[in-house]
Amino acid sequence: MENFVYETPTKVYFGKGEEQNVGKIIAGFTPKKVLVHFGGQSARKSGLLDRVEKALEAEGIAYVELGGVTANPELKLVREGIALCQREGVDFVLAVGGGSVLDSSKDIANGVANPDIDVWDFSLGKCVPQKTLHKGAILTLAAAGSEMSSSCVISNPKTGEKRGCNGLFNRINFAIEDPVLTYTVSPYQTACGAVDIAMHTIERYFCPGEDTYLTDSIAEAVIKSVRKAAGDCLKNPEDYAARANMMWASSLAHNGLTQCGREFQLVVHQLEHEVSGMYPEVAHGAGLAALWCSWARYVYKANINRWLQYASNVWGLDIDFEHPEKTIETAIDMQEQYYASIGMPIGLKELGVKEEDLAKLALDCSRNKTRSLIGYKPLAYEDILVIYQMAYERG
Repeated sequence: MENFVYETPTKVYFGKGEEQNVGKIIAGFTPKKVLVHFGGQSARKSGLLDRVEKALEAEGIAYVELGGVTANPELKLVREGIALCQREGVDFVLAVGGGSVLDSSKDIANGVANPDIDVWDFSLGKCVPQKTLHKGAILTLAAAGSEMSSSCVISNPKTGEKRGCNGLFNRINFAIEDPVLTYTVSPYQTACGAVDIAMHTIERYFCPGEDTYLTDSIAEAVIKSVRKAAGDCLKNPEDYAARANMMWASSLAHNGLTQCGREFQLVVHQLEHEVSGMYPEVAHGAGLAALWCSWARYVYKANINRWLQYASNVWGLDIDFEHPEKTIETAIDMQEQYYASIGMPIGLKELGVKEEDLAKLALDCSRNKTRSLIGYKPLAYEDILVIYQMAYERG
């Protein structure tokens, strides 16, 4: 087991009706003015925004709104949010929405607190925020896990880049998680969310590391719980237990718990970020589903024992010790069939990706052939290109 630091400073308020307490919670931070940041009109039409703003008004808290966050949050709106906060004297950011809204809010908070630095430089890794604003979240989608993660991912359509930055500065001070708020999430977005949640932990599971059997057991439980919860949510969108378990899994899958003692890099996420960076209409979870099985088939031989453990403990397969590769390939096939069964793509063609763009995707992912993605089998430009080609040919 590798040395690690596990810190999760986010305070979670979980359960029905918890969003009604948002005014009292924020009052504890004594803000001068709050930015209420959200996506489209669903938060308004559902009455959630009105309830949130009434709760703020009840505590005498001034606020200003900024909507318009898209599925892949864009740098342009982040810059607008920073400018708005500077004009209005905002010192607290409240995200009302899913992971895209949360990531946009994190970037705005970092940008406002560091006015002499171009906020995009944080995403490019040129510098690190030295401070940030207080921020909170009311979650309306179980997927990204941004409510408890240290990550923030932003797209720059002008350059076709989708980049993330990580650090404690991205940790949200509090998150309100009411599963009822996810009842109206569409089946497609529910499925995308299930893929993303599980992938946060599946990818950590296959990062290099040894003797992490406690971490492994937690990870396996999260992965299997998401699979069950997603199936139940798709059968009955108002199944509270299913929505609750899926929402809590979202938080646990991406707060660092399931990587303790192992190295860390979300390799398939890195592959997918290039796809949805170039094709903004691609939902992140769908992109992950389209890539994971091709990645798995390409890398599994680098650590047969690890993949056998996954096949046995996650998919319940009996291990064929004479032909271990067959067991692993069966597990990968089962995961691919599962994705198809919940309406997710299993290849890049289904997402409208063009074959002539594959080399550019690989070049961007490898940062012009200057980096390799970590893992039991490190991936350089040539490896990345092969995986994109495999995923393209898959469907």
